[in-house]
Amino acid sequence: MDYLFFLVLIAHILAAIGVIGLVLVQHGKGADMGAAFGSGASGSLFGATGSANFLSRATAVLATVFFVTSLSLAFMASSKPKTTGSVMQDAVKSAPVQELPTGVVDKGATTPDPASKAKDIPK
Repeated sequence: MDYLFFLVLIAHILAAIGVIGLVLVQHGKGADMGAAFGSGASGSLFGATGSANFLSRATAVLATVFFVTSLSLAFMASSKPKTTGSVMQDAVKSAPVQELPTGVVDKGATTPDPASKAKDIPK
């Protein structure tokens, strides 16, 4: 399953880069007025309107691939088996706790006096 995840991830990254590139290459709506005054768009590879149709369709196809790979990556990530226990168990390793024999009171652990906290508060 890992190889399929990485294959879809690579397709996802390539589709994202392709969409970015195609959007940057396209002309805005205001660029059509410049073509009317002879900016040379009719002499392009796809003709006067051919490049807009080709680029917009290619962008739509790559955007669809991007969304499909996004959904499939989310599905693959959510279908992985869950580990037992909490997330914090793996992240934090606590120090071993010494157990006292029964009937022995720990003299080192004292509860703080609430009156001592009152001295710390500024007036």
